[in-house]
Amino acid sequence: MVSKVLRVVHRNYFQKAHHTVLPADTFEGIVIPKLKIFNKDDSSGLAKYGGKHIVTLLPGANPGPKLMSYVKDVFKVARVPVDFEEIPYFENGNEEETTTFAELVLTSMYRNRAGIKGNIISPYLTISSNVALRQELDLYICLVHAKSYPYVKCKYPNMDIYICRQNTEGEYAMLEHSAKPGVVESLKIITKENTCRFANWCFQFALQKNRKKITIVHKANIMKLSDGLFVKVVKEVAKSYPQIRVNDMIVDNATMQLVQDPSQFDVLVMPNLYGNILSNIACGLIGGAGLMSAKNFGPDCALFEAASRHLTFIDENNVNPIAMLNASLDLLHYLGLDEYADLISQAITKTLSIDKIHTPDIGGSNTSEEMVDSINNNIKDLLKTSQIKQF
Repeated sequence: MVSKVLRVVHRNYFQKAHHTVLPADTFEGIVIPKLKIFNKDDSSGLAKYGGKHIVTLLPGANPGPKLMSYVKDVFKVARVPVDFEEIPYFENGNEEETTTFAELVLTSMYRNRAGIKGNIISPYLTISSNVALRQELDLYICLVHAKSYPYVKCKYPNMDIYICRQNTEGEYAMLEHSAKPGVVESLKIITKENTCRFANWCFQFALQKNRKKITIVHKANIMKLSDGLFVKVVKEVAKSYPQIRVNDMIVDNATMQLVQDPSQFDVLVMPNLYGNILSNIACGLIGGAGLMSAKNFGPDCALFEAASRHLTFIDENNVNPIAMLNASLDLLHYLGLDEYADLISQAITKTLSIDKIHTPDIGGSNTSEEMVDSINNNIKDLLKTSQIKQF
């Protein structure tokens, strides 16, 4: 089974890059080149042409193409200096088309170093395309900002927390095999080196955002070696950041506490699977999957997407575009285009909180088009008094 996984990864997600292999990345005598970094001789600069940033765009499966069309529409109205390199996706494509798509995606991301994506699925892969992409690009950080909007129906109107998820290890190591018929083994990988760089990133981020407390979420009472190592390393790193208070909480208790009283949390730090679960819970608490975005960061590139792939919609005319639009704002901040991001953010907030244009998933009756039209009209009004230098 391991050999099969390796062949699939190599065939669909290959790159000519320098590899850093940790001792823990071996299984049954086979080296798993899981930690990868870009060629050190390559330029790490973001791609630009004619004064515009070039960004990889991966619409993915439905409703991704519709959501990406809204992003492009909003960028056009705001005159954002970004061009998209769109990689066409064939949800029902054959194995050859799937392989070609994977090669095009990686080539584009290596070149542009920034991208925005929908949900990528394929019936021809025994592993998750989304997880494989994160591992291949070494996107070891997933960051979700769970913050409620004024006048948008939700359980906690003043919720404002960050969820930091280790993005390449844990149960998502993609190492499973059948020991015998009816018995399957799945490996959970936690390494000191990867946890250390993840923890340092989280503490530095907390300082940057003036956050005062970090909560480590784990299950070390049961998984004493794997989660035990994660907690031990994060607490060791915490000694270098005495300004930040640190506590830890078992994941089952953390999920309950998050639902009952999210105000007790500031920044949550956790391994892969728990981060996925808590991010989706946070989505529900602030109004639903249609509002929050997620940022995936690696040493040399970043990929932005909706925080939850469980978008609830009646049809493509009623899908909430806000999560993907917020992902596009994260992208603009990453590119250093803060003024454009702030402008569009103001337009979104006015649409949701003042104009109260809401799609059915957040208790309204407006269509996706009506919401995007409102945002675009607000952008046009804001541009009249904006100091942004138009491209």
